[in-house]
Amino acid sequence: MTLPQVSAIVAVKNGERYLAQALESILSQDYPPLEVIVVDGGSSDESVKIAESYPKVRCINQRGEKGFADAWNQGIAVARGDLIAILDSDDWWTPGKLKAQVELLIAQPELDYSITRIRFALEEGKPCPPGFKPELLKTDHIAYMPSALLARKTMFEAMQGFKTDWAISSDIDWFARAKDMNFKLGIVPEVMLYKRVHDANLSYLDARTNHFNREIVGLLKQSLDRQRANRSKGDKQ
Repeated sequence: MTLPQVSAIVAVKNGERYLAQALESILSQDYPPLEVIVVDGGSSDESVKIAESYPKVRCINQRGEKGFADAWNQGIAVARGDLIAILDSDDWWTPGKLKAQVELLIAQPELDYSITRIRFALEEGKPCPPGFKPELLKTDHIAYMPSALLARKTMFEAMQGFKTDWAISSDIDWFARAKDMNFKLGIVPEVMLYKRVHDANLSYLDARTNHFNREIVGLLKQSLDRQRANRSKGDKQ
């Protein structure tokens, strides 16, 4: 039996503070990935130098610098693996993350993608950023987040990747579309992702703005429209 190969994608822009830990958590996996692709969005710090210091890491320059969704799409486009994993440059995986997810997809070939549970990790010596609920640090959660994801590359191709017209919520949109398109999800019931909470988290900074709220309303409307369209097709068949 030929085992599936994994391509790991990391999008980064000025992420020198945490990038090394993220890359090391990928390279130390019990199920080593075929490749690690770092997509740099025009960093002005040492991010590229850090990425290129790892012989097993391939660093490419993002064309157009259109945000993380576009960077993920560009990384996926050149990936050679059967399966795609994504890790934010300030998060890290536990060593068994890829192995557990690959084994799940092998055992249940009807599944299209997998996620794990997550634990938030507050940066040592720092207060919780505004808008973040401290009680979230006390337990773990199912992670509908790219960093917890392992998906078949064919699924990304069918979904045409992440939409780049959402400024903040392209990841939320991706999971909503995956559900509405009836792709099958498997969940590994263990904490295999640690998401660092710090004052530069894009999601937490932007979550305080009306822009984020407008995008969520737009996402919900699109999801409802897709569900109505699916029901209409079912009624006609």
